[in-house]
Amino acid sequence: MEMLSHPINAAKHPLKTTYSRAEMETNIVHIGFGAFHRGHQAVYNDLSNEITGKLWGIFEINLFGDAGLVDALNEQDGLFTVVETSASAVNSRLVRTVTGALHTPKSGIQAAIDKLTEPQVKIVSLTITEKGYCTDPQSRSLDLNHPLVKHDLADPNHPQSALGLIVEALRIRRQRDLMPFSVLSCDNIPENGHLTKAATIAFAACLDPELASWIEQHVTFPNTMVDRIVPAMTPEQFETIDAETGYPDPCGIVCEDFRQWVIEDNFVAGRPDWDKAGAMFVSDVLPYEEMKLRMLNGSHSFLAYNGSLAGYEFIYQCMQDAVFKAAVHHLMLEEQAKSLDPNLAVDVNQYAQLLIERFSNPNVKHKTGQIAMDGSQKLPQRAVDPYLTLQTRGIKGRALAVLIAGWLHHVINTISQGKSVSDPLNNEFNSLINSKKMPWEQAMSLLRISSIFGTLASDNAEFLDDVRKAFDSIESDGVIATVNRLSL
Repeated sequence: MEMLSHPINAAKHPLKTTYSRAEMETNIVHIGFGAFHRGHQAVYNDLSNEITGKLWGIFEINLFGDAGLVDALNEQDGLFTVVETSASAVNSRLVRTVTGALHTPKSGIQAAIDKLTEPQVKIVSLTITEKGYCTDPQSRSLDLNHPLVKHDLADPNHPQSALGLIVEALRIRRQRDLMPFSVLSCDNIPENGHLTKAATIAFAACLDPELASWIEQHVTFPNTMVDRIVPAMTPEQFETIDAETGYPDPCGIVCEDFRQWVIEDNFVAGRPDWDKAGAMFVSDVLPYEEMKLRMLNGSHSFLAYNGSLAGYEFIYQCMQDAVFKAAVHHLMLEEQAKSLDPNLAVDVNQYAQLLIERFSNPNVKHKTGQIAMDGSQKLPQRAVDPYLTLQTRGIKGRALAVLIAGWLHHVINTISQGKSVSDPLNNEFNSLINSKKMPWEQAMSLLRISSIFGTLASDNAEFLDDVRKAFDSIESDGVIATVNRLSL
């Protein structure tokens, strides 16, 4: 099974499993074979296969992008390298849990439908980023005007979106009297299972109310919290893999050595014992995911926008600047932590210190530009929601206002330079900003985008005042001086 046209030398990996892949079948189909999945869920699954002897194979599907990654994975018989780095050590791991892969623009969507309707499939998991769910970021409901949704509702047998593919597969499974599967979102979205369930049922209801009712009754959508810093690959990181293993691996990734996974234990057809590999199965994921989304992801966004304005390419470079390090510590403990459930049984000071150490790891080359992508989808949960929670508690969200102001400058500067913002709303950003001349007028046009900010620009004077002060400060005094004031 492991005779490869581009052989991987397993002896080069100090961390590798030894179970027989010949006995492994596809019980999980994963949509979104990206870097995060390779460094997170695939690693947990490989380890739980080894520890328990109960083998769950993962079949990979990509709906978009270049076919090269999937082609390379198949040439390597599903094997790939994960290099795990701390500030002081580097280890390479060989992941062996993949049974196969396909790229639908190349293979056709029917091949993906056939895979999801195989009788033994028990879980369909997702890492498709926030925008892949085709929902409105503010209302969290299915966006019926989304081009992919409109296409798939018009031609449901040939879907292009993940939601359309899942609903079509569930329709066929119901028709054939096959057991349903669980749909497992592994994206950084608050209550990702609830959002996925609502969007899936809303999509199905547009096609067949009876199918929607069947999905609601028989399919489960567990919430999850996922955590591991997995930067986008660069030529330098591919060289690291080559140096560690002795061969090039186009499917390999380099990530931090820390990983965490908290999962709602709600699976309709069974699940792997991922807890044996370090995951946590719980009844309520929300306290964990809210802490992570705000303290980690919110701080990442703060550094992404304001750090890039200061000229920093990587997160660890921001943390080498005492001004940014102090400011992000303030953001974590004085704002984001104070926006959480006061009954949360977690030491937030210890968690903040762990995050500072992880952000400071020079072996993790996490680009500010990568984190800055898709800000329209991320800001509501990372900045707006915690600001409003603090407001109800009588606490000023000064650093959160600077986060939002940094995003405003990032978008305005990018478009003013004639470049595209890596965001689903790029065209709307261009139209709004090019219709205004003064910086604050441009900022106000962005703050009136209801899918991001609701009606805050007209209904919340304190919010608008705080963001304007932060925006004007960056404009007049510079980002370093603005950030420095947060920790004074």
